[in-house]
Amino acid sequence: MHYSGRGPARLLLLGLLLAARAPRAHALDPFSNLTFGGNLAVTSNYIYRGVSESNGNPAPQVDLHVGTADGSFIGVWGSTRDHNFAPYADFDLELYLGHRFALSNDWGATLSARSRYYIGGYQEVSDDYQEITASVSYLDAWSLSVTAIPNAVQYWFNRRLGRTPAWVADTAGQWLIADGFYLTGGAGYYHASGSGPGIRAANGYAYGNAGVAYEYRHWRIDVGYFFAQYKARELFPYPMASDRIAATLTWRF
Repeated sequence: MHYSGRGPARLLLLGLLLAARAPRAHALDPFSNLTFGGNLAVTSNYIYRGVSESNGNPAPQVDLHVGTADGSFIGVWGSTRDHNFAPYADFDLELYLGHRFALSNDWGATLSARSRYYIGGYQEVSDDYQEITASVSYLDAWSLSVTAIPNAVQYWFNRRLGRTPAWVADTAGQWLIADGFYLTGGAGYYHASGSGPGIRAANGYAYGNAGVAYEYRHWRIDVGYFFAQYKARELFPYPMASDRIAATLTWRF
């Protein structure tokens, strides 16, 4: 398996730069400026950008993160996946960091970097990649983001073609309809830059979801209907969300 340490090194450097921004008044107590959190979840179908990475099977997931009072954060997210699909790994592992900017009492913006790694299983080549995202949000009700992936892996169904830059634009929202109950929805577009004619030409597809959610204290359950254009199947070695319905139970701490 080919592996490059440049991604983690860049993340570590960015993390150190963010840490240097912490107020010096906390130098004697380095943890007084930090908040810790995360969540544990299980989903009936791990659907990501319109395709199923668990092949319609359940997947446990975990997120752990640390934040500072001024808006900086760093964390790790992980999920199981179906190792029968390229790159034949057992797990997804994502390291991320970023900074949130308060634009007003209601509006905010976030700039973040994420590095995704495929762990375990039999991998002849690496499909690991990095991405940078800029987003704007209104409270916890709506968000709009644009993501640049400089080294996205390009596929034609199950045939790996190489790497090419890609862009993703997506939006998501939730609307409170009763105490604890929400209507949810989202839509996005994935665009892969072309590296040649024919199957290597530029391509893209739209995807989205609509559903309902219920929150009670630290618990949340989401049930949604997912859809994507068939081009998604051409660009990734994963199946479409066959039953299109997925539910996720999350416990936040």
